[in-house]
Amino acid sequence: MKKTEQLNDRVSMESSTLSDDPPLRAVRVFEAIARLGSIMAAAQELAISPSAISHQLKVLETYLQLPLTHRQGRRLILSQEGRDYYRSIRSAFTVLRQATGHLKEMNRSRQVTISLIPLFGMGWFIPRLPRFLQANSNTEINVIYANHRNYLSDASDMSIRFGSGQWTGYQAEKLISGKMVPVCSREFHKLHGYIDSPEQLAQTSLLHDEERTTWQQWFTQQNVKKVRRDGPMFEDGLLTLAAVRAGMGCALMREPMIAPYLTSGELVKICDTPIDDGRDYYLCVRQDVEMSPEALQLQQWLRLQAQQ
Repeated sequence: MKKTEQLNDRVSMESSTLSDDPPLRAVRVFEAIARLGSIMAAAQELAISPSAISHQLKVLETYLQLPLTHRQGRRLILSQEGRDYYRSIRSAFTVLRQATGHLKEMNRSRQVTISLIPLFGMGWFIPRLPRFLQANSNTEINVIYANHRNYLSDASDMSIRFGSGQWTGYQAEKLISGKMVPVCSREFHKLHGYIDSPEQLAQTSLLHDEERTTWQQWFTQQNVKKVRRDGPMFEDGLLTLAAVRAGMGCALMREPMIAPYLTSGELVKICDTPIDDGRDYYLCVRQDVEMSPEALQLQQWLRLQAQQ
């Protein structure tokens, strides 16, 4: 009995809330009349008869118990109350139309959003992107930043993430190795001569990406004990790359991310011995969201590019 009373109370509350809502069809008709200036124009836009327009206007006026229009000769003009009401509802209809148009445009454009860290975007993704767009001209790509230090859930269809491959709520597959090799700029290499041993490299200007321990780990692999511990440290790979290109020193960098600069000769790989800090680049998708055909197409393309 108690449950029945609670259900009746809830239904009564919902009915009361609904009864406070204006007749939305009539409000839509009034907005068209006020915006277009006549019953005939509103009837043409809404594809209903002028008599139906007049009826809905009367429904709204009855609900409000106020005259929203009055006749001036053969013209129908807004009353003061009608002008006030139109000013109040106009912005709501503008927001509604904009939101609807945006959603329709996104559907037409077959948009795919991918989030990634800047160095991956600049060094790997964007140089390859024109080939994808040329082969998939109907797909619109939206590229946004991903914060590699704190991957919160985002609205992207997929993301390229850097780390150990474990992110709650995401399915991750390794895309590209994150192994690092020592590099410097062509100008730095010319200025300091040929660096032919790890011992010689240990005494040059060293640049540090995120932390100062990685260089020490690399030199430990090479059985080098005396290493310079000074040199500037940079927050991420993009800043480190800028410092290397500026000729400030040598840095351990992830080779796939700097491939365009190695190919052009702007950067020089000092030796081929890499170091693996356990972090790689992963292609991640949400586990709770079904991917669109366009997103699946981009996902497969990324896999093929990584294999090459």
